Amino acid sequence: GVAARRAGRAGARVSSGGRVVAAVASVAGALALWQIRSVLLLVLGGLLFAIVFSAATRGVQRLTRWPRRVSFVLTVLALAAASVAVLWWVGGELAAQLRDLRQQLPGALDSLRQWLAGTALGSQAIEAIDGLQQWEVPWMRLAGAATLTLGALGNFILMLLLGVFIALEPSVYQRGIVRLVPVVHRPRLSAALEAAAAALAGWLRGQALSMLFVGVATWVGLALLDVPLALILGVLAGILGFIPFFGAIVSGALAVLLAFTQGPQTALYVALIALAIQQVEGNLLMPLVQRWAVQLPPAVGVVSVVVAGGLFGIGGVLLATPLVVVLMVLVRKLYVEGLLEGETAPPEDAEAART
Repeated sequence: GVAARRAGRAGARVSSGGRVVAAVASVAGALALWQIRSVLLLVLGGLLFAIVFSAATRGVQRLTRWPRRVSFVLTVLALAAASVAVLWWVGGELAAQLRDLRQQLPGALDSLRQWLAGTALGSQAIEAIDGLQQWEVPWMRLAGAATLTLGALGNFILMLLLGVFIALEPSVYQRGIVRLVPVVHRPRLSAALEAAAAALAGWLRGQALSMLFVGVATWVGLALLDVPLALILGVLAGILGFIPFFGAIVSGALAVLLAFTQGPQTALYVALIALAIQQVEGNLLMPLVQRWAVQLPPAVGVVSVVVAGGLFGIGGVLLATPLVVVLMVLVRKLYVEGLLEGETAPPEDAEAART
């Protein structure tokens, strides 16, 4: 009896020590991840490109029946050629309009200021803002944020290269991650990674369709109103559509601000067009898109952008939504279904996880 009690106390001490070691390791791992957070964002961006390349490769395979490597090389070359052709076709015009946009913003701000000065509420707002002397700086920062995607060339190229390497042999990286956990947990992790990749691909397809609609509709609407720089504003609206909620606000504000150079009535029409586009996109297009894309609650998307922006900067703002999509799937598969509900992994995934 005495020996059993001593053994029990020794086991309790070992168990307690193991929990302490696990807690310390968890904290150390979290700190290490925090130190390399910028690298993690680059990896996530690379995964997005890898999904695009993989989806295009599957399409080429279905059309040609060629091996995957041959189809992949053909896909990369075709996408590169298409990108060069588009830049050759509209690149010069986009660059000129972007330069004109920067030059016309101060005049647009002056037009908005003059219009506000003619109203009682507007004049009070001008007095309040003049006290802070922030009329020019925030809007110029807004323009810089709107055109940020056209910059940061180094990170973009790095993510593009990561996407190419990951899409070339995705199974190699998946098996490498799965083999980092004990064998008993590998089927569950393998199934979770596949579900996360599928959810991210669905979200990316839906987001691309939404961005295309917003960009084209904005361009056409502004061109019909003879608003200057309609093409670059449409491109910016489409690109900023990648950021939920805030992207629409920034692109709409830029368009309305520039429309003030032609008068408040034109600015009102532009605001109505921007509102109509967002209503069609949010109430008609997105419900159709979400049939194959993951459903992300709007509040979660907004909060994720704010939190990721505060933690990771502008890179976090751009990649907040896909990061949340991946986290939601992993939490559901690994924690909710795996731990709380105790569901078993599909048997076909178990065999693949052992290889």
